[in-house]
Amino acid sequence: MVTASAGSPEPSPRTVAPTVETVLAFVNTRADGSGRRELFADGESFAAWLAEHDAFGGETVVTDADAAVARELRDALVTLLLAHSGDEESLGEPLLCAERHLRRVGPLYPLATVVTAGGVELASPQAGVPRVFGTVLAAVTTFAQSGDWGRIKACRNPPCHFGFLDRTRNGGGLYCSTGCGSQVSMRKHRRRQREGSAGQTPEA
Repeated sequence: MVTASAGSPEPSPRTVAPTVETVLAFVNTRADGSGRRELFADGESFAAWLAEHDAFGGETVVTDADAAVARELRDALVTLLLAHSGDEESLGEPLLCAERHLRRVGPLYPLATVVTAGGVELASPQAGVPRVFGTVLAAVTTFAQSGDWGRIKACRNPPCHFGFLDRTRNGGGLYCSTGCGSQVSMRKHRRRQREGSAGQTPEA
C-alpha cells in the first residue's frame, strides 16, 4: 500500500520516498553482466523474492507464468526509466512498445482510493500476485503525481541499467554510481584512441 498523507511536506529531489523504494525494488531484479542474477527467473525465484518484501504483500503462491508477467512489466518500466536517462537505444520503437504494454496491463490491475481522516492512500484492492503488480502501479502513479517521475532513471551504462533516483539539483544524472560513469568515460576515451590510431597515415 502506498501512502500520501495529507499535509505532509513535499518530498525534495534528495529524499527517497516510499513510492520510489517500491518502484526501484521491483525494477532492480534484472540480471546483468556484472554478477546480478535474475530474481524473476521462474515461479520459485519470484516467490522467494516476494517472501522478503512485505511491501508487496509478502509470501505469495506464484507460478512460472506469473514470473513471466512480472518480467514483462518490469522490463517495460526499465525501458521508460532508460528513456528518462536519455538512453538512445530505448527511444523510438522500444519505448513505444513499453508504453503500449503498460497501457494494456493498467486496466488489469485497478487501483482503489482509500480516504481516511489521516490521509489518502492509493492501493491495490486485489489479492495474491495481482496485488503485487497493482502495488507497483500504485507507487508509479503516486510518485508521478509529485512531478518528479522523470527523476527515477535507469543507469545508462550497459549492461548495468540499475534503477536509481536522480538526486542531482538539475536532474541531469545519467548513472547509478560514479563507477558506472567512469566506465562509460573510459570506453569513450579508448574508442577515440582507436579511431585516432586508425585515422593516422603511416609515414613513407
